[in-house]
Amino acid sequence: MTILVTGATGNVGRAVVSQLLEAGVSVRATSRNPQTADLPVEVHAADLGDPGSFDAALTGVEKVFLFPNPAGASGFAELAKAKGVKQIVLLSSQAAAHEEFGDSPIRTMHLAVEQAVAKSGIDWTFLRPGGFAANTLAWAPSIVERGEVRMPFPESEANSIHEADIAAVAVKALLEDGHAGAAYELTGPESITQRRQVEVIAAAIGREITVVVQDRAEAKAALREQFGDFANDKMIESLLGMQEATVGRPAGLSDAVEKVLGRPARPFAEWVADHKADFTA
Repeated sequence: MTILVTGATGNVGRAVVSQLLEAGVSVRATSRNPQTADLPVEVHAADLGDPGSFDAALTGVEKVFLFPNPAGASGFAELAKAKGVKQIVLLSSQAAAHEEFGDSPIRTMHLAVEQAVAKSGIDWTFLRPGGFAANTLAWAPSIVERGEVRMPFPESEANSIHEADIAAVAVKALLEDGHAGAAYELTGPESITQRRQVEVIAAAIGREITVVVQDRAEAKAALREQFGDFANDKMIESLLGMQEATVGRPAGLSDAVEKVLGRPARPFAEWVADHKADFTA
């Protein structure tokens, strides 16, 4: 059996590749830039915005770990079905599970991909993680250079999850029976403020880190720089609005990681320990 991992150069995708290899599975990956992918598997050039570019990559593949891209979701799912793919495990978002997110770009884009996959007739499993602990890597340059983190809402709360836990649930879903048709909300084990996240990083690296409160204009500019071409004005406003809405409001938690893996999700402090070098380089 060969499993295709799309988005394989991302934090979650890399972890999925690594854990599948540890399980002894044949793995193939895709990237828009295979020459810089730095992955220990066969890497095909393919772009989720161009479903036809996956023709060779999908040949002989039985299962897929799919990174979400609404632009090419329907075409990819149709091609995967035609190629004989039996299962898709989709990296979605917790926002897809909750109507309170309304028509926010995060919710609508992930729902569009979920619907395209479900419509294909291929067995599916949806992974709906909350906040990625890895998002705090955006703070690393300013911590290393100036010993500070700039943010608009230090008291906003997150349910940050380790990318290795997301990957572990994906690997379970890909390799074990009983996950078809399941939609797993995945969170860390705690609701933690952004200020507390900074304190945990500071304790781990043994250095004081100052929190500087941004005004809205500076926060927008920082998000545009962080997300690049992926971001537009509506998305930026939505992200800021979601952060502001969680000030003083504990983030929703799920025990799905523990139910699937048989152990609790890793706390944020463990993620920091695993990534300590990123904040000291």
